[in-house]
Amino acid sequence: MLELRDITAGYERGRPVVEGARLTLRPGESLGLLGPSGCGKSTLARVAALLHRPDRGTVGIDGHTATGFRHRAPRSLRTAVGVVFQQPRLAADPRMRLRDLVAEPLRATGRRAEAADAVAGLAERVGLGTDLLDRRPHEVSDGQLQRACLARALVLRPRWLVCDEMTAMLDASTTAALVAVVEEYRADTGAGLLAVGHDPVLLQRWCDRTAHWKEIAGPP
Repeated sequence: MLELRDITAGYERGRPVVEGARLTLRPGESLGLLGPSGCGKSTLARVAALLHRPDRGTVGIDGHTATGFRHRAPRSLRTAVGVVFQQPRLAADPRMRLRDLVAEPLRATGRRAEAADAVAGLAERVGLGTDLLDRRPHEVSDGQLQRACLARALVLRPRWLVCDEMTAMLDASTTAALVAVVEEYRADTGAGLLAVGHDPVLLQRWCDRTAHWKEIAGPP
């Protein structure tokens, strides 16, 4: 279970972006979180992925309450969640080749020996040509870079995926391809999915159920 309990979070003291948010995601379930731009859903997604410490509230993953966030989160919880952001160019180190970008979580967790095989397999899975793996982010398109970012999110085989506006900058064909990759991965592993977005048609087609922002959070 992925549980967000009464989350209040922001970036300046006394000025919350999210207030009193509550969300529960069951294993294997896909939940679409629908809301307008600027409502705070991306902040909540970062909290769910243990990348942002809330001012109040708790995050529970598989029965364990997170006691730290970012690098202070226990590795067992931190690696349980894979995340894909809206803007791949802000999420990728511009100095890294794509093969190193995909392999980064393996190296960070002491599994460097697995990198070559894992990168090759995931590149094929996400539709990223092997000829692109030695390129850097500025040498590929947004769609190609987002494919690499999705591969990076999957490389540790997480039990939960958080996709924060993953397809917002992509064309229809790339959107369909990446959604298909996520669904294939979920079918193989039973992973749960939190898909954040503002497109009700996409989320309703993609997810088992959708929740509107106003249903899970109070006004900041």
